[in-house]
Amino acid sequence: MKKKIFSLLLILILIVTGCSNSDKEGAVGEAPVEKSDSKTLVIANGTDLSSFDIHNHNTTSTEAVHVNMFNYLVKNGGEDGFLPDLAESWENVDDKTWSFKLKEGVKFHNGEDLTADDVKFTLERVAKDDTLLEYGSYKQIKEVVVLGDYEFQIITENPEPALLNRLSRLGSSILPKDYIETEGWDVFLEAPVGTGPYKFKEWKKDDRLTIEAYENYFGEPAKWEEVVFRSIPEDSTRVSELLTGGVDIAVNIPPTDLKRIESTEGVDILKSPTQRVMMLVARTGGDGPTADPLVREAIDLAIDKQAIVDSLLEGAGKVTRTRVTPGNVGANEDLYEKTLYDPERAKELLKEAGYADGLELSLSSPNGRYLKDKESVELIAAMLQEVGITVNLELLEWSSFNQKYQERSFGDLFYIGYGNSMFDASLALDRLKKEMAVGETDYDNPETESLLVTAESNMNLEERAEQYKKAQELIAEDRPQIYLYQLESLYGVNDRVSFEPRLDEMFYVDNITLK
Repeated sequence: MKKKIFSLLLILILIVTGCSNSDKEGAVGEAPVEKSDSKTLVIANGTDLSSFDIHNHNTTSTEAVHVNMFNYLVKNGGEDGFLPDLAESWENVDDKTWSFKLKEGVKFHNGEDLTADDVKFTLERVAKDDTLLEYGSYKQIKEVVVLGDYEFQIITENPEPALLNRLSRLGSSILPKDYIETEGWDVFLEAPVGTGPYKFKEWKKDDRLTIEAYENYFGEPAKWEEVVFRSIPEDSTRVSELLTGGVDIAVNIPPTDLKRIESTEGVDILKSPTQRVMMLVARTGGDGPTADPLVREAIDLAIDKQAIVDSLLEGAGKVTRTRVTPGNVGANEDLYEKTLYDPERAKELLKEAGYADGLELSLSSPNGRYLKDKESVELIAAMLQEVGITVNLELLEWSSFNQKYQERSFGDLFYIGYGNSMFDASLALDRLKKEMAVGETDYDNPETESLLVTAESNMNLEERAEQYKKAQELIAEDRPQIYLYQLESLYGVNDRVSFEPRLDEMFYVDNITLK
């Protein structure tokens, strides 16, 4: 019976794909999208902004908006190294001390001058408040010592080889101290103020956020008069808006709509690798079924990851057994583009674990946040059913999912995709350190813990990378996170704009230009 259900599901997927392809072929005659010279850029996301509290979210799609309103101290230039942003220069004085000099003349959107006091206020808040979601990425900072209006030092608790990585990502945008202390956080969250090329205009929650050019920006003048980030969870609606000229860029285009878009004059498809790895996060503590490593291994072996990439994503992904993918410091490439699939062994493992007659477990997933997320977890549930695991699937809108994520109130498994804005293994593996894992995976392997803690403060970069590689091997066997595949992004783009997708999925809108 189970095999029949699974076969029917696969047939259904093929039928849907086939029908969609037929539609695409018929779309050759679809009306072309008219070209506009409007100085308003419209981007359609699958989800809304999480918050304007830069320290209390860890959502890439939210950071992709924030980068236009706020600035970091430095920017990660990839092969070009770290580049000035708010800081014009810096020096690693010793293992625990970094000196910085700010650019002068930078103003916040409310007219206040940026000074070293703002840096101290921003970084010490996130480094000292363990209730904030980004605390784990900044608690390494012991204090910020202000030396003058534009000079300061960052003192770390231990040697910190990845400090510049931390300062060039989510959580390290510099906030206006006086404004927040005078008006309060509630006012700031309603009317946020940064130093970026764009300032806040309006936010209609679950609909759209509008930002506008900031005339006193310290860098190059903003290229757009206005930028609108629309929240459109439904794939079909995002595609329709793209095809009718309602948006300039649409994210997470369903693979089944690629040909339809490519055959319509005035719009095109851009594909790009990302840092995002999709995974099932398992609760390894307590008395639930996933606390048993045999059950977690069975779950891993029961899922045909390559089939999901091929059938649902039409190849827009790479299977992996690690979250630290190539391009990141400490990547273990021996685990990349590797997958395990052995449903018969999965059944044996369940029997060894005492579940010869099957078991039930819960799986929570967002619906509309990631490319084909709903369809992916439904197919995963069917694959698990084939080996004797009945899945109670919970599909949630992103806001509801995010709330449970912050509360750490998921059951046995949840489905999520993590990026890596630090481009370093430390961020990718941080949630698996014992302190960070409490209430989520409850992962506790002393050998892994020792490697992660030691690597975090190891200033010998080659040795540090090897420690992270070894930790990934242990994690791949322990499976507190069951890795599925690294996603590629599929964007629908109006031909009026020139847009080059980024590996980190950020929308630096001034890099998007009118043709």
